[in-house]
Amino acid sequence: MNEEQNISQILSVLKEKDFRLTPQREAILRILLSAEENHMTAEEIYSITRAKNPEIGLATVYRTLDLFENLGIVARLDFCEGGRKYELASDQEKHYHHHLVCLGCADIIEFNEDLLDDLEARIATQSNFRITDHSLQFFGYCSKCRDPKNASPA
Repeated sequence: MNEEQNISQILSVLKEKDFRLTPQREAILRILLSAEENHMTAEEIYSITRAKNPEIGLATVYRTLDLFENLGIVARLDFCEGGRKYELASDQEKHYHHHLVCLGCADIIEFNEDLLDDLEARIATQSNFRITDHSLQFFGYCSKCRDPKNASPA
């Protein structure tokens, strides 16, 4: 799906819930669409957006991200010391979208295979709890950080 189709689809979601696609929301949305592979903090989104739209404020970015999260447009990810990051949400990725977080360089690598279906079903049965989603994060060191050639001299 191209960027204009994505914006059109998101515009439909906003209209359905009686929200407008303001210039500020569109600017933030375009940053998220152009960085689909990245997981960005609100501050990173603000910095990039502000370079093109100097009138935008950090509070506007936070409010927009909160709105987009509530509408299911973006997903908020909490990565401990890595902070809170955002990415475009996709129904297709539900249950099949996990993250490998490097403790060395803070890179986030997506892991798109779900090995938890059986465990989730067992937990739901044993606890009488209706599970709607789950998130999985592995913490460790990526190949760049483990490679001795990349180590900085002591």
